Parts: sequence; structure tokens; C-alpha cells
Amino acid sequence: MNSSRQAQLLQYGRELIESELSEAQKLLHRLDHNFIQACELILATKGKVVVSGVGKSGHIGKKIAASLASTGTSSFFMHLSEALHGDLGMVNSTDTIILISYSGRASEFNFILPILKDLNVPIIAITGGKTSPLAKAANSVLDVSIEKEACPMGLAPTSSSTNTLLIGDALAIAVMRARGFNEEDFARSHPAGSLGAKLLNRVKDVMRTGERIPKIAESATVFDAMLELSRTGLGLVAVCDANHHIKGVFTDGDLRRLLLNNGTLHDPINQVMTSPGYRLPENKKAIEALKVFNDYNITAAPVVDQNDCLVGAINIHDLHQAGIS
Repeated sequence: MNSSRQAQLLQYGRELIESELSEAQKLLHRLDHNFIQACELILATKGKVVVSGVGKSGHIGKKIAASLASTGTSSFFMHLSEALHGDLGMVNSTDTIILISYSGRASEFNFILPILKDLNVPIIAITGGKTSPLAKAANSVLDVSIEKEACPMGLAPTSSSTNTLLIGDALAIAVMRARGFNEEDFARSHPAGSLGAKLLNRVKDVMRTGERIPKIAESATVFDAMLELSRTGLGLVAVCDANHHIKGVFTDGDLRRLLLNNGTLHDPINQVMTSPGYRLPENKKAIEALKVFNDYNITAAPVVDQNDCLVGAINIHDLHQAGIS
């Protein structure tokens, strides 16, 4: 590809972005009582927020419905054509519907608007047709009109679809903030993501259990502790009484220091262990456990239940493997 062609392509891209930004900038001055009313309708919805459109509007509608659902508003997308062939049965008077159409004159509205009115379903219109049948039937009209599309032929939805997307995002985030929706709420709808791992997982969800717990009795020796350290590879062993209460901890670092100071493998563990030693509650959030490790400059800890009995063990590598970082 020659340099003049490359420069031309860059210019085409820049012209489109400049054109879309210019049209999008005008939306700022159109956020008025209609936007407030649309937000209030969504906040007052006891059922679902249904988003519907066809064509490019439908594609944008799917994204708007997904944004609403992931930010605290129960929502789903319904294709406008499918609504006329049975899907409208999913909508009732406890719902609010967002109808998207730039012209506001899609033929489907001739059938669907009277039914929605009969059901007493609040209608939010996202349209550029301020005098269209859709706008006239709506409780709230969000104006996404443009002077021209960024498409040089003025045919492909470009600036208009961008404006629609921006209005949808503005609705979702404004409502989210009004609800006081926070990071932990967001994580609940994204449990498989990194944020979900950080905010939802607790120590008990990622700790080692059963035979993987490094533990020895109070009557054990340093040699027993060394064997348990080698067996589990955690870097720490919990010293417990007969009731599984932790009396102290002994780490591989403690072992090295003991031997360097002329200690022996036959020394009683209860004389050289760190007592009581740090332990983590099983219900502590995993992200908080990582902070504890960093604050105390430790890499592992035993885990206890509400009765202070040993139920698990965890180290910093377990946290990292679970996506906690």
C-alpha cells in the first residue's frame, strides 16, 4: 500500500470521528426534564426494563439492555419484530419499555404502541423524530437527532447510532449512581471476572483444606515440623492442641533461623514456635487477606472458624492463583 493511500485512510477515519464527536457534543444541551423523567421511570420500575428496536437500533439496544442489567437495573432486550409474534407477552404493567428508532416511524409501532398503552406500560423513546408517532406516544422522549450522518453518503447509521449509544450509557450510569450501586454490587453480576474474584471470594473459598493443611501436635518436634513443611509446601505449619485450637505457628524461615542459631531438629516445637501467631478468619474477604499479608510482611497463614478452630491454610500464591492481586 502506498503512502498516499495510507494518509487518505487516516484522514477518512479522522473525519468520521470528528463528525461523530461534533454531533455527540450537542447531546449535552439536550439533557433536560425528559432525561430526568426517563431516569425516574426506570428507578420506579417494579418489573423489568425492556429495551426494543430493529436493525442498527436493535444492535445498540442489546448493548443498552446489557449495560442496564450489569449496573443494577433488571433488563432484557426484545427484538421489535419478534414482539409482534409472541414476545410482547413478556411485557406487563410492572415493566418499563425503551423503544429505539431514529425515525420513530417504523411500521411495527402501528401495532405495538396501542397495545403498550392498553397495558399502561411507561414508554421511553430514544429517537431523532421528535414529532414521530413514537415520540407522541412516549412518556419521555430522548432526542438523539443529528444534522448529518458521518457516512459521506448520509446513509449508514453512524452519528445517529453513536448518539443512541451515548444516551443509553447516560441512562444506565445515571440510574446506577442514583441507586448507590457499588463495586461489590457490580461484582455480583460479573462473578467470573477479575473484579468478582477480588470482591466476592472469601478466604474459605480459596484456602487449602483436609490433608493439604499443614499441622502438627504440641508434643511434636522441629523434625516433625520440617517433615510437614516439606509435605505441604505451604511455608508454614500450625501447631494445634487436641481440640484443633492453634497454639502457635512455625515457618520455613523459623527453621532456617533455628538451625543457624545452633538449634536442633529434636527441639520441642512448643519451645521454638511463634505464639500465638497470626491466623485468618475463614469469612474474611480474600482481597483483605492479601492486604494482611502485605501489611504484616508474611506469605502464609492458618485459617480458623468462628470457634477459633483450624479449618484451613492459605498462602499468597493461593490468592494469586484465584485472581486476587
